[in-house]
Amino acid sequence: MALELEQVVIDARDPVALGRWWADALGWVIVSDDAHEFEIRATPDRLPGILFEPVDARKPTEKNRLHLDFRPGDQDAEVHRLLALGASRVDVGQGDVTWIVLADPEGNEFCVLRARQASS
Repeated sequence: MALELEQVVIDARDPVALGRWWADALGWVIVSDDAHEFEIRATPDRLPGILFEPVDARKPTEKNRLHLDFRPGDQDAEVHRLLALGASRVDVGQGDVTWIVLADPEGNEFCVLRARQASS
C-alpha cells in the first residue's frame, strides 16, 4: 500500500484571505475559492496542495506543533518580500540559528531556511 500526500490543511478564521495571502507568498494558483475549502497548489494538477478550512477559534498562543519550511535562493530577499506581504517575525525560542521564523497574518509559524550550499 502506498500513500500520496494530497494536501496540508490549515485552520483559518478567514480561509479566503489567508489562502490568498499564501497563494501570493508562494506564487501558487487558487484551485478552489470556496470559503469552506479554499485550496491552492503550485499548478492546478500538481499535488500536494494547501487547503484552508474555517474555524471560529483563534490560533493557540503556543508554538505550532507542525510548520512549513521553505528554502529560497536568497534568504534575506525572501524574508523582506514576505514581511512586505504581511508576515511578521516570531520568536519561538529558536535562539541563534540559520533559519528565520516568520508567521502568516493569522499567526501560523513557518521558517525561511538559508539557501543550499553549492556542492563541490
